Amino acid sequence: MYYIGIICGLLLLAWTSIHGRNKKKLPPGPIPLPLIRNLHNIFGAPPHKSMERLANKYGPILSLKLGRLPTIVISSSAVAKEAVRKHDSAFSSKTPKDAVEAHNHHKFSIVWLPVDSGRRKSLRTILNSCIVTANKLDANQDLRSTKISQLIAYCHRCSQTGDAVDFGIAASDIAINVLSNTIFSADLVDLCEKSEKKFKDVIRSITFQIGKFNMVDYFPVLKWIDPQGINGSTCAGFAKMFRIFGDFIDERLEQRKKNQKTKDVLDILLNMSEEKDGNIDMDRNQIEHLCLDLFIAGTDSSSATLEWAMLELMKNPHAMKKAKVELAQVVGKKEAIKEADLVRLPYLHCILKETLRIHPPVPLLSRKAEQEFELCGYFVPKGSQVIINIWSIGRDPTIWEDPLVFKPERFWGSNVMDIRGQDDFKLVPFGVGRRMCPAISLAMRTVPIMLGLLLNSFDWIVEGDDYLDVEEKSGLIVGKLRPLRLVPISL
Repeated sequence: MYYIGIICGLLLLAWTSIHGRNKKKLPPGPIPLPLIRNLHNIFGAPPHKSMERLANKYGPILSLKLGRLPTIVISSSAVAKEAVRKHDSAFSSKTPKDAVEAHNHHKFSIVWLPVDSGRRKSLRTILNSCIVTANKLDANQDLRSTKISQLIAYCHRCSQTGDAVDFGIAASDIAINVLSNTIFSADLVDLCEKSEKKFKDVIRSITFQIGKFNMVDYFPVLKWIDPQGINGSTCAGFAKMFRIFGDFIDERLEQRKKNQKTKDVLDILLNMSEEKDGNIDMDRNQIEHLCLDLFIAGTDSSSATLEWAMLELMKNPHAMKKAKVELAQVVGKKEAIKEADLVRLPYLHCILKETLRIHPPVPLLSRKAEQEFELCGYFVPKGSQVIINIWSIGRDPTIWEDPLVFKPERFWGSNVMDIRGQDDFKLVPFGVGRRMCPAISLAMRTVPIMLGLLLNSFDWIVEGDDYLDVEEKSGLIVGKLRPLRLVPISL
């Protein structure tokens, strides 16, 4: 019996050795529990902070098992650079969240369609030709200037009454109206009317639901139960947006019957619909889904960046003073800022880059491995979720001196880095590779103008006894939890 035990032990050791050598090596990570696996490891704090804590223990590339979803987390610029440079095509798609499957949005969305999808390629071509090319941006410059001047006029009225400006709401309103005028030639919100909250509240509800932790994403068997009601809430939000877009489409179709044509994005899309382009069926349904993508992507991200920038400047008055001096010298105190002036305002750009480093609007970039590949000596399985923690990269003490200190000067002169992160992947607030946000050019024209005008036209004080906290709210876009409310003082 004793010898039988030894023989069985040796056979077991041999079997383990053989199969151990054949098993591909996953990145290190915490031991998963039964059923929930590693979900408990990311509870208790925002996911980007939980994943940074795990990276500090297990390294810049780690593996998690989130329910049924194998996940690889990248937390360093060096690993992100290798992943995108060598394997971008292997993990350039995204795993659709259950929330965006409402109304089959994931089948029509440029955000969620596979990169090699013919529909996505056509949508990206349309987006680039209709909105974000240099020529189109230049053509719409006066439109953006008009909308931003409405923000300054609103702040002047607040300075006369002593009322505070809610930066998140005000910036969101302007971002919505810039987009709505580009697409529909109409305003969707009024800064002065508090009752006009319906549209922006629907957008914020949608982005919150999409970014919310959803059990269905990790346990698909729960899909038909929708235990947290997230899919149902998103479905209702999408339906409200589609009704609004549908009203604009109906009105425009009536105008076109009378030969009353405009030259906005909606007219271009309707022209494509009538021409029946063979590459994509640009029907009413596709137009509505494309508009939904544009408003979700282009509203809260811009307003969150402006709000974080103003917060950091209020906490760092020396940086605000330097920005005001630059503005006074380049464009003149209290003078309007034109987009052509932006190239002569390097410190203003440094402020925005530093803001995006510390407070990226979307802290986690999520992708799906369409095929297995090797990264830094580790195996990345096919079908796994690959997350790049750009929030952690922006605060990495090995690449940033005093990473928690707001220091715009780090980007001055020879240290100025491309906002697209193509050179070193240290600053990638708009994504990387094939999934980079296509609206980056629009954002980097609109937000600097708004910030510059707010600094060049007013001094600012905190409302009442309020304090300047940096607590984040959860959601697809990570903004301030408590609204930043400042009272403007006209110069």
